[in-house]
Amino acid sequence: MNPTEKRDSLKGTNNKIAITPPKKDLRHILVADDDPDDLFLIRKAFQENEIPNPLICARDGEAVLQYLRREGVFAGLSRVPLPSLILLDLNMPRRNGHETLRALKNDPVFKFIPAIVLSTSTSEEDVSKAYQLGANSYIVKPNSYDKLVAAVKTIRDFWLQATQLPAACENQRIS
Repeated sequence: MNPTEKRDSLKGTNNKIAITPPKKDLRHILVADDDPDDLFLIRKAFQENEIPNPLICARDGEAVLQYLRREGVFAGLSRVPLPSLILLDLNMPRRNGHETLRALKNDPVFKFIPAIVLSTSTSEEDVSKAYQLGANSYIVKPNSYDKLVAAVKTIRDFWLQATQLPAACENQRIS
């Protein structure tokens, strides 16, 4: 039974099974947040929105840059494509979100990766600074799970479905 037949056979049932044909090159999403509870909720919101892209989690901005540069423990990932999207918290240890954003957008390879700030900060100074440093979007972390699911749906609809990444980002691999 092909995926379409499976989907059609499930219509009218209460099963919440998502049959999504695999994409040719399903790229991962890099999520940077030092709060394990936030990471758990973000992961669950992605699952609830049936987003098949794998999530890679980093606990601080330094880990984000090491992962992208394939340094240290990430050295063996040289053939793995860059993420299609980065979700970035601002308040993290070692290297905060603003510092990480500055490094990303000043790098000729990484500057093409869309970076979305996902932070609890509503400070106009934080928002302005994020955009000045090259953030592609700034989303205030919602105060409820249902609102987080809705925010992730918006990310899915716009960043993973409606937009087209530049070829420089789509085909870039670190060697």
